[in-house]
Amino acid sequence: MSPAAPSAVPSSSSPISSGSHLFSPFALRGVRMPNRIVISPMCQYSADEGSATDWHLAHLGQLAMSGAGLLMIEATAVEPEGRITPGCLGLWDDTTQTALDAVLKSVRTMASMPIALQIGHAGRKGSSGRPWDGGQLIAPQAGGWQPVAPSAVPHLPGEVPPRALDEAGLAALRLRFADTTRRAALLGLDAIELHAAHGYLLHEFLSPVANQRTDRWGGSLENRMRFPLEVFEAMRAVWPQDKPLGVRVSATDWLEGGWDVDQTIVFARELSQRGCDWIDVSSGGISPQQKIVLGPGYQVPFAQRIREAVSIPVMAVGLITEPAQAEAVLASGAADLVALARGLLWNPRWPWHAAAALGASVSVPHQYWRSQPRELKDVFGTISFGQR
Repeated sequence: MSPAAPSAVPSSSSPISSGSHLFSPFALRGVRMPNRIVISPMCQYSADEGSATDWHLAHLGQLAMSGAGLLMIEATAVEPEGRITPGCLGLWDDTTQTALDAVLKSVRTMASMPIALQIGHAGRKGSSGRPWDGGQLIAPQAGGWQPVAPSAVPHLPGEVPPRALDEAGLAALRLRFADTTRRAALLGLDAIELHAAHGYLLHEFLSPVANQRTDRWGGSLENRMRFPLEVFEAMRAVWPQDKPLGVRVSATDWLEGGWDVDQTIVFARELSQRGCDWIDVSSGGISPQQKIVLGPGYQVPFAQRIREAVSIPVMAVGLITEPAQAEAVLASGAADLVALARGLLWNPRWPWHAAAALGASVSVPHQYWRSQPRELKDVFGTISFGQR
């Protein structure tokens, strides 16, 4: 029997100001968050054959000191062929596990923030160059590999088609996802998120744009959801019951006849029945033909639609940049959590400044207490320094 998803219960363990929705505490299973700010997974393209490096230590270390409620590590592949680029992070063997363990041990000495890991597979978007190298498909003879997908349909016109997965390949991948989940548990990670968005493998199964199979893995919505749901079940079965497991989705392909928010709601309900703890609502990525209408908070309406239809927490993402904007998203009931990515790269102290703007307080390392401006003396809570 699939475990029921527990309700999100605010925690009273933090002295954060209760006047702000953004800085009110939140809980996901056994994980207590002091506020509703989530640091989104952000690919760094800086791993060494899948292994975390000093770059990851510096990147994650600074974000762990930001005062956010949850830090999510970038999309992490379940096998070498599941990477987006040769520089993407992986967790598929003892070597990659040991490297990530070393980074996590150091980061945890800097802050007590809960840390999550996003787990995924690039599918037909794998074997790509790093963005600063052009991002094009890398041929096997040039150091790339043969991408896999639901169907032999390339992402871009003119690309060599990916290899369509057969039954044996699907079974092997389910085991890969479960194995990476077990490794994440051994690393003591607090939560994991399954990546089923942005045109990568599981989104490819969901979307009729990429999934053109005629067997039980394609065609109807039920069939297209089958493999992603089986992957989720395999992960939930080996992930500790007191720890949360969420899913990132693309709510729409931004294409006529593609994956859309109504199908996403059906998928989210099926995930909820299987013990999913949150839905992280993004969009797009399946095709270069997508027609995205950009603007501040442009994906928030999708999050709201899904939140109104499911009984588990929903995370809003996408051009949420200002504290008042993030506060309004939560106050309106559009989402339970907000996630920032590029905004936190631009300003790794965004939660500090948001707390100041909203009259709340935030936890920061003792070493930084003296940076608190005199006119904002309560942003770091009630603190005192010995005199010498």
